[in-house]
Amino acid sequence: MAGGAQLSVTDMRRASRHPVDYPVIAEHLLHGDIKLHVSNISAHGFMVDKAPDLDRGDRLIIRLPSVGRIEAYCIWKTEERAGMQFERIIRLDDFQAMIQEMQPNPALRRRH
Repeated sequence: MAGGAQLSVTDMRRASRHPVDYPVIAEHLLHGDIKLHVSNISAHGFMVDKAPDLDRGDRLIIRLPSVGRIEAYCIWKTEERAGMQFERIIRLDDFQAMIQEMQPNPALRRRH
């Protein structure tokens, strides 16, 4: 049985992305703890920039506000940017609370 959220590319593109400026320390099986910068996030995944130690298929665990520890895997990589997909979809109430904490500037937040 395949693990993880099985989303089509179309479903993932439709997911609402929120711009953030959020540093995290990720747990990587081979590289140990690595510093990453999350530049946008949705309920299905996130994008990091400055991610030279990630390759497509890599799995890692990060800690997010209101969500806690969550596993994600790399679904694409270009230069130093990488797109990560969560192993599970984040519940709407947890996602909204997370965005409130990750986007302290109200001008960045999308209206619901």
